[in-house]
Amino acid sequence: MWVPDSAADVSTKVLHTMTSRLQSTSRTFTVDQANATLPLVRAITKDLVGLSRQLTERRLQLAELVGGRSLRPGDPYADELLESKRENEKELARVQGFVDELLELGVEPKHALDGLIDFPSSLDGSPVYLCWKLGEPEVMYYHEWGAGYAGRKPLPATVASPVHNDELEHSCL
Repeated sequence: MWVPDSAADVSTKVLHTMTSRLQSTSRTFTVDQANATLPLVRAITKDLVGLSRQLTERRLQLAELVGGRSLRPGDPYADELLESKRENEKELARVQGFVDELLELGVEPKHALDGLIDFPSSLDGSPVYLCWKLGEPEVMYYHEWGAGYAGRKPLPATVASPVHNDELEHSCL
């Protein structure tokens, strides 16, 4: 019998969806190439974040409603809750579709709820990720391959692209 996910299970499933198809890509981006790709990446990421947050919230609400008990045939809420589970699985497939779109562009989605995206790149001959987060006007940070978001640093002025005021207006959520 189906038991709804706990809060930890929900986050794990969304993250697993994000990482299950991550593959090493041979494509690398310059800062200018990453910023040129950003309008499409931004649109897909915005959809990914919105849907992931909705899905996570619904799954948490379902887990609260069921309260950890197993649903058995004849339970008055079993059919409704099982239908909700089916709908959530469809939404999870849509999340995977957004992830796949980003991977096809050569970027790596890192966090569905926060909109973190990495662009494989190199800096001074070393492999790095250009790091972008939904809401930022352009790619302005990087991190070493193993460092992750916590290790991100501002791009050196020699490789950073100037932000144009008209681009800032269109970059907001």
